[in-house]
Order: sequence, then structure tokens, then C-alpha cells
Amino acid sequence: QVQLVESGGGLVQAGGSLRLSCAASGRTFSNSYMGWFRQAPGKEREFVALINWRGDFTYYADSAKGRFTISRDNAKNTVYLQMNSLKPEDTAVYSCAYRFSGTWSTRPSDYAYWGQGTQVAVSS
Repeated sequence: QVQLVESGGGLVQAGGSLRLSCAASGRTFSNSYMGWFRQAPGKEREFVALINWRGDFTYYADSAKGRFTISRDNAKNTVYLQMNSLKPEDTAVYSCAYRFSGTWSTRPSDYAYWGQGTQVAVSS
């Protein structure tokens, strides 16, 4: 029903910036949310940020607040994650996910569709 493809990852030095993109295709609905999650080596997957379909509501993990910005361009059917002031602890595989619901959630299990992930590596 929904296909998600992330891009924009790479290797950057601490303090640098990256912008991740998540392109969606297939059947999507306005009553939904898109989220960004990350998983570092040896760690559990953790929530980063989310946005509703209209783009007028966002929510961030404490680790992301003030440094990361989630946004979307529905004309391009794409969600973005702008990451500034990157730290080595931000190193992880970043994945976008889709939730078909009228309520938001930070739990990975509440998102039915996932992209393949894009690698972000921050060197010190």
C-alpha cells in the first residue's frame, strides 16, 4: 500500500549538518503520521521525530529537540529531517515510517510501513 525510500545519509564531522529525505509512494491518507526513527549499533530502535500529514503538528525526542527539524512537502510526497549540530552519538541507521491513524505515537510497533533506512555516521 505504501512504499518509503530514505536518502541523504552520509559521513560528516561533528558539528556538521545533513538533510534526510523520505519519499512516499502508493496509497497514502491524510489521516496519518510520518515518523523518523534511528538505530545505533548494539542499541534498540528509538524515536526521533514525527509529523502529521498536514504538517501543522510535530513532536521531537529530547535528543533531537533544538537540533533537528522535521518537515514535509506534500506536493512532492516527501518528508524531511534536517539535522544540525550533529554529534558522534547521532550515528545510526535512520528510517522513516508511516502510521495510518488519527492519533500520534512514538512506538515503532505502531507504524505499519517502513523504509529501508539510510546510514548516518558522525565522526569526532
